[in-house]
Amino acid sequence: MDKDKNVEMNTEMVHDPAKPLEVSDNYAHDFDFIVDRAKALYRPVRVAIAAADAENILLGAFDAEASGFVFPILIGNGKKIQTIIDNLGLSDRNYEIQDIDKTTNAVQYAIDMIIAGSADVLMRGNTQTRDFLLPVLNKSNHLVDRGLMTHVVLCKIPEYDKILAISDVTIVYTPTPEQKKEIIKNMTDCLHVFGIDKPNIAILSLVEKPSFHMKDTVEAQTLVRQHEEEKFANCNLVGPIPYDLIISKEAARLKGYDCPYCGEFDGIVMPDLMSGNLLVKALKMTSRANSCGIIVGAKVPIAITSRSDSREQAYLSLAACAVLSQSKKYINV
Repeated sequence: MDKDKNVEMNTEMVHDPAKPLEVSDNYAHDFDFIVDRAKALYRPVRVAIAAADAENILLGAFDAEASGFVFPILIGNGKKIQTIIDNLGLSDRNYEIQDIDKTTNAVQYAIDMIIAGSADVLMRGNTQTRDFLLPVLNKSNHLVDRGLMTHVVLCKIPEYDKILAISDVTIVYTPTPEQKKEIIKNMTDCLHVFGIDKPNIAILSLVEKPSFHMKDTVEAQTLVRQHEEEKFANCNLVGPIPYDLIISKEAARLKGYDCPYCGEFDGIVMPDLMSGNLLVKALKMTSRANSCGIIVGAKVPIAITSRSDSREQAYLSLAACAVLSQSKKYINV
């Protein structure tokens, strides 16, 4: 599409071109172990953004483009996308618009580009979660040949020294024990790529002692025992364990819970999708946690953020996906 095409400008939305597009110092510090890896990639990754007419997504994508690790491919209503870009003062940046009509599904179009080898990463734009996931999970698209596709959210919680991975929060509603194994594998593989060689993974429950009338506690104990007998992921696995013991060494001391990983966990496996989604939203909205979301387990990494998330969260999701896309896990697919 012609970038110079005349469009009407809403002056209230105009971005000051003199103001640099940079992530905040807070984000850059919290996630620098991921962002630095993304900036060191040998080439920008091509990101197909489905329904790209979302200001926060575009700002995050162009921040990533300015950082040198993303080339945005913007799919959707070309005129609408171009108008937003012009209003933000970003029309001179490097990008490509794929203008599609109303009868074309933007997500499927983006997936077709992935399948054709014309893009390296898929990203959700201005579309409902359900509408985005239906084509992604459609078996005819062959985005998953084996294993399970899961959503991992990376959170930086104030007063907690580590980045904390939380999964699953979008795809697997009530995971079976076998599906929890896949969630653990995906989370562990993801953290390995980001430089955490042997992450500490917690299986969240209401209590730390297995109880026959609390099915998830028994499942957690069984998974840990199976992992001790034959490791299915390169991690330290603990469960069942409640949230306070995961986060706080002091809580573990007061409760007399003997575990060296309390206050040192890198990931939490959630009992179900609702509890995972609620935890992440609570941390973001009331605890000011910084975060980014990625879907792993597919043939390519998938960047997914809430449509109300900030540009920084879009940027960080793209940084994580860029790093993952160049890992052996994806290059060898």
